[in-house]
Amino acid sequence: MVKFLKHITHKIDQFSEWTGRVISWLTLFLVLMQFAIVLGHYIFREGAIFLQESLLYAHSMVFLGAAAYTLLHNGHVRVDVFYNRFPEKTKAWINLIGCAFFLFPITAVITWMAWPYVTSSWEVFEGSIESSGIQVVYLLKSMILFFSITLFLQGFSLFLHSILTILNVEHLTEDRPELL
Repeated sequence: MVKFLKHITHKIDQFSEWTGRVISWLTLFLVLMQFAIVLGHYIFREGAIFLQESLLYAHSMVFLGAAAYTLLHNGHVRVDVFYNRFPEKTKAWINLIGCAFFLFPITAVITWMAWPYVTSSWEVFEGSIESSGIQVVYLLKSMILFFSITLFLQGFSLFLHSILTILNVEHLTEDRPELL
């Protein structure tokens, strides 16, 4: 059973690592696109709605798409007054309770609330209100579901890691083998 749980956590962690690394390249795109927009505006006196909207899309993908990666690497926001001083088992209990009572319900509510919003956008293949804008708003809105599902999965992995730590099978802070 322990081997099975470790296998599940490893696969989820691998997926979060892969998506985070792929999505991280969008930050380079963000910088280059912002440079191009500023250059076009101030040097050539030209603007492009498509380019400006691409920033919104990339920015959304970075923050919504990399949330699970951030949780995997413990980079999420935490009120960390005492947590770092606690022993591993106490940290595991905090993570277990936090996932069960906060992360899982919140991601479930986000999914439940976003589902009709996203499906209605897909039904009409919603596009930009600007004729020269990006005409795939339904894909942008789908990132909300991607966010909640991947964050739930990574939370489930953290939940299982916490159980394994409580059972003295692993430690939360141990160096994980290469995920990819």
